[in-house]
Amino acid sequence: MDLLLMVAGISLLLCFFLIFLLLGHRSQESALLAEVTNHIRQAPSGRFGWEWITAERLSKPFERFRSLFRGEPNPEIVHSLMLAGYRKGFHADVFTGVRLILPVILGIGVATWVHGNVFIWFLLAITTGFFIPHMWLNHAIKKRREKIQIALPDALDLLAICMEAGLGLDQALIRVGQELKVSHPELCEEFLQINLEQRAGNSRIGAWRNMADRVRLETMRSFVHMLVQTERFGTPISRSLATFSDALRTERRQRAEEMAAKTTIKLVIPLVLFIFPSIFIVTVAPAVITLMKSLSTIL
Repeated sequence: MDLLLMVAGISLLLCFFLIFLLLGHRSQESALLAEVTNHIRQAPSGRFGWEWITAERLSKPFERFRSLFRGEPNPEIVHSLMLAGYRKGFHADVFTGVRLILPVILGIGVATWVHGNVFIWFLLAITTGFFIPHMWLNHAIKKRREKIQIALPDALDLLAICMEAGLGLDQALIRVGQELKVSHPELCEEFLQINLEQRAGNSRIGAWRNMADRVRLETMRSFVHMLVQTERFGTPISRSLATFSDALRTERRQRAEEMAAKTTIKLVIPLVLFIFPSIFIVTVAPAVITLMKSLSTIL
């Protein structure tokens, strides 16, 4: 009975995903993204051992399975992965494959190891397996935005120094991107992406606005708006960058002070649940034990 239930659940799950793929619409942007990134895919360094197992190779079965129903990945998934920093064409196939396989694995595990209320646990497992990749993707997008927000003041200081040294804005962006490659790779990717878009024919203001749309941070939008205003009105960019960097550092310091002020309230729960009972046991328990022994001898 459990085996039949497992097979039926897996069949329904696969049918659901097939319908989902068939109803998806095509996107020309995602196809262009896959075509552009084909020439920068790196080959594995060796032919033997585990070196040949790469994300691109693992995505091949999922890519062939997808090509049976639609010509390109879901544009919404491609856009979400782009916000998380995964911009190669095969990343969408890997993500879709994980969404397909993870519920099946969890369902088989529940049907194999769980013996009571199998149907309820089976539905819970496949539902959880379906939403876990989305939860991970949202977490990755949030962490990437936080890293970019932390790195932006340092990048603006370097950018102002480069421009005061005589470099133009485009050359300064490239130089700062190269300097931040190790410490802040997320912001480095965005600055280098601006250079690539300008080489492809996009305008400078359009490339900046595309960066703000990719990051989706209010701080980055303010930075791009400041660059657009200085570009239009011809104001000194280095002075504007220094002022904006000081404002960002002040905002970051205020945010840190706010988080430090919240620690007092956050410490109440661990104090009440863990520390106070331990102190109570250490200080009061010996007296209680002594009193109980004294009462037992009297009675």
